[in-house]
Amino acid sequence: MKLCIAEKPSVARDIAKVLGADMPKQGYYEGNGYWVTWTFGHLCTLKEPHDYSPHYKSWDLIFLPIIPQSFGIKLIPNPGVEKQFKIIERLVADCEEVINCGDAGQEGELIQRWVLQKAKCKKPVQRLWISSLTEEAIKEGFANLKPGSDYQNLYLAGNARAVGDWLLGINATRLFTRKFGGGNGVLSIGRVQTPTLAMLVQRQKEIDAFTSEEYWELKTTYRDVLFSAAIDRLKTQQKADSGLAYLKQHPFEIVSFEIKEGKEKNPRLFDLTALQVEANRKFGFSADHTLKYIQSLYEKKHTTYPRVDTTYLSENLYPKISGILQRMHHYQALIAPLLDAPIPKSKAVFDDTKVTDHHAIIPTEVPPTASLTKEEKQIYDLVARRFIAVFYPECKISNTLVEGKVGTIPFRANGKQILEPGWRAVYDKDKKEESTKKDKEEEQHIPNFTKGEQGPHEPLVHQGKTSPPKPYTEATLLRAMETAGKQIDDEELREMMKNNGIGRPSTRANIIETLFKRKYIERKKKNIFATPTGIDLIDTIDDELLKSPELTGEWEYKLRKIERGEYEAQLFKEELVTMVTDLTRKVINDNTRTVTFHAKAENAEPKIKKPRKIQEIVWDSHPCPLCSKPLMKGKAAIGCSAHQQCGFRVPFVVMDKKLTEKQLLDLITKRKTTKLKGFNGQAEGILILSDSGEVSLQQN
Repeated sequence: MKLCIAEKPSVARDIAKVLGADMPKQGYYEGNGYWVTWTFGHLCTLKEPHDYSPHYKSWDLIFLPIIPQSFGIKLIPNPGVEKQFKIIERLVADCEEVINCGDAGQEGELIQRWVLQKAKCKKPVQRLWISSLTEEAIKEGFANLKPGSDYQNLYLAGNARAVGDWLLGINATRLFTRKFGGGNGVLSIGRVQTPTLAMLVQRQKEIDAFTSEEYWELKTTYRDVLFSAAIDRLKTQQKADSGLAYLKQHPFEIVSFEIKEGKEKNPRLFDLTALQVEANRKFGFSADHTLKYIQSLYEKKHTTYPRVDTTYLSENLYPKISGILQRMHHYQALIAPLLDAPIPKSKAVFDDTKVTDHHAIIPTEVPPTASLTKEEKQIYDLVARRFIAVFYPECKISNTLVEGKVGTIPFRANGKQILEPGWRAVYDKDKKEESTKKDKEEEQHIPNFTKGEQGPHEPLVHQGKTSPPKPYTEATLLRAMETAGKQIDDEELREMMKNNGIGRPSTRANIIETLFKRKYIERKKKNIFATPTGIDLIDTIDDELLKSPELTGEWEYKLRKIERGEYEAQLFKEELVTMVTDLTRKVINDNTRTVTFHAKAENAEPKIKKPRKIQEIVWDSHPCPLCSKPLMKGKAAIGCSAHQQCGFRVPFVVMDKKLTEKQLLDLITKRKTTKLKGFNGQAEGILILSDSGEVSLQQN
């Protein structure tokens, strides 16, 4: 038998269906020469300090730094995990070949390799590598299995990342907690989280230190066009009044008039970070929520693999593009013009040199259904419109620059008109909704002027105040993480900077959420601010290596080189060991000061707990039947709190019958309900929950 190991039960079901392994067993499917089983995301983790020696349970500084001679792994202590691992271990021992069907990325490779390592796998290993979960993609993937050894560097990079995070996280957290925590709490330090917090603290300090200043600008209107003086802002009202009086004494004269036609390039396809940025900007979604929505769309087969950092497609995808477009029924009005001619094959879209493990996020040939949540529909719409827009013509524009003068004071006006909308037609509705005052000024209609012409004008003084730096939003913070703190608007340059960004697309959302949970940052409307505790922590850290985005970006660059086989994982580990050792020595000898812990973020509204109803079911006190993690109640279902990894979910409405919470509890805990009526309008019977989490109706 061939053993397939997927990363979660829902993916295992999809693979088993395609392979014809349609016989459910305890913890796996069987059929057609295959066993198909699953993990729940991570089943294994790196050993903790006390696993190496009992004295490491103490956080005493004398035991630092903790540097294991070799890093070991262990099962995550959880009854559901242990039960599923025993099934995998037995199947690994009895099979003839293993097919690694984990998520096709660095983290997915690490998850599966650790499980196989723990199970002492000696069998040949093949790798399934797919970018979507459609039936066609799964079949194509099994027809093109690769040796597991082809992905050795990917595993080494993932393992080096985990070891590096362990070395720095364990040692620095214990070090700073004991030295500066004052016994009041844990000071969490992380390879990515700390430089991310440092960026927020730096911005916070710039905002706090900013002193607003008034300024005055000279403007004038000539032939219904608003011109601005091309001089430095005036610092006093007196100078502004003098300037205005001067302008009133002289006519307006045109010095030059220039029209240049240009093009606006199409937007790029989405990588995960760009999608998270756009969803935050447009809908206010957090990075974490956007990741969950796009992951759900991927698992429902509507979009391709989401945890990617490229905005390009592989050239071998080109023949499939028109087929995908034809199946996007909700967008036919936009797609019809594209299908009248061959789809353009642009290097800005198709470039094998810019694609590594996966291509950009695009729709699949499986159109979405009405059952999607509102948020999933919004995310799908972003992906779909971006996919359509890249194949439209470029937007043709007209840029007008007019220079004039009043006496000796120079003036300037800019205008931009759209001549042919091109790809902008895909976003017509958005443009109307999001047009701003600045857009209107840029696109003001400018008539033809003649050099040397003169005439009367209407001068005025605009008074304003200088603005502090803008606080980070999740969108701008994600961009800063992607480019190691550098503010880069140009898409091509930003693409080049990704190798030096901090974190990975798949982990940045979790890093931000961790900072919220630690109370190091807080959210006020869309803006993110460092809390006093977060500021204190960064002020306590003198070592730039810990908090510099650029230096952390260099570590990320080395991890990517390990992935490409251009850098030794062992060397990366040795560099971190040296750094941790030096850091420990330096901090222990540092002057003692204490970080102040604040019970809650300033200005945060107190949470008022509502008393539970006496009969209310406390779902998080009941374990998931698949992985034993706590259950949770959602808007439309009861599911596993680790649903993204586990996949367990039972909807409130089954076969057109709405179940009570008591009936759902019986189904989940007892694996069956009492006899019920009203399924599909009139059927009656008992609902049964299988070992794999499937619900079926048993009729007498």
